[in-house]
Amino acid sequence: MAAENHSTVTEFILGGLTSQPELQLPLFFLFLGIYSVTMVGNLGMIALICLNAQLHTPMYYFLSNLSFVDLCYSSVTTPKMLVNFVSGKNTISYAGCMAQLYFFLLFVVTESYTLTVMAYDRYVAICRPLFYNIIMSQRTCFLLLAGVYVMSVIGSNIETIILSKLSYCETLIHHYYCDILALIKLSCFSTYHIDMIVFSLAVFDIIVTSLTILVSYAFILSSIFRIRTTEGMSKAFSTCSSLFAAMGMFCGTTAFIYLKPSTASSLAQENVASVFYTAVIPMLNPLIYSLRNKDVNVAIQKTPRGKLFSGTYHHSCSNLRISCYESQREAL
Repeated sequence: MAAENHSTVTEFILGGLTSQPELQLPLFFLFLGIYSVTMVGNLGMIALICLNAQLHTPMYYFLSNLSFVDLCYSSVTTPKMLVNFVSGKNTISYAGCMAQLYFFLLFVVTESYTLTVMAYDRYVAICRPLFYNIIMSQRTCFLLLAGVYVMSVIGSNIETIILSKLSYCETLIHHYYCDILALIKLSCFSTYHIDMIVFSLAVFDIIVTSLTILVSYAFILSSIFRIRTTEGMSKAFSTCSSLFAAMGMFCGTTAFIYLKPSTASSLAQENVASVFYTAVIPMLNPLIYSLRNKDVNVAIQKTPRGKLFSGTYHHSCSNLRISCYESQREAL
């Protein structure tokens, strides 16, 4: 066994969400609906931001990137799951599994850091409005997003390389996609050191980003309570509550999956939590921002339906530039 390596495994079998045949078709239509709403909602949000000059600000620049990330990491797992529901053959090649693992880790970590950057943007806009133009310049926004993707690439590369070096004695993955924790359990040998590396990276990505967001919102709430006008306070709460809700759902479910002992929950509970942050949250994010954000609602009303999907989309996106907010009284 010591001489064996991953080359002995050519494909894995995905356990899926359920083994009951009568549930396969209903689940297919359920997740097809969720995925369709996710695609329309996030593509619509990106197009809306590109087509409306009043949304060409750092906040919506980051929000369009969040929508792009939601599109990507939802597409990493959901299409394969839909195929498995109707094909009855829940297999995935070794290379396909490693690719799915890599891109899933890449976009999930990107989502976490994007939410952190968005919280920092709100902190600067509300707590230091007079310096917002200087601090959140176009160059700064670009560097922040570049840092987000650099951190994501580093983390996903480390974990995928480690998993690709493992020897696997089993091929049945007790999950509906190639999750890192599910793959580790299939190893032939002790994975204590690998578990510690994965856990450390998860702690860094989840705990550090969550604390950064919470500290930012502590300062934001302190500044909001000092706003004199009811209208300004209401708008600040509306904008920040949307981001806080998105952050809470995402960080809460990922922490439940990756920061708990392996025996702390059942497989069914893990599947439900995984479905929530891989399929449901990407669908809910554009709804949260559109329903809770007055600027987005106004932009939707001003944008003709035909224009939203016309050929001017790519032209408008190419001209998307980051403008700066005015003072706190004007922005709020």
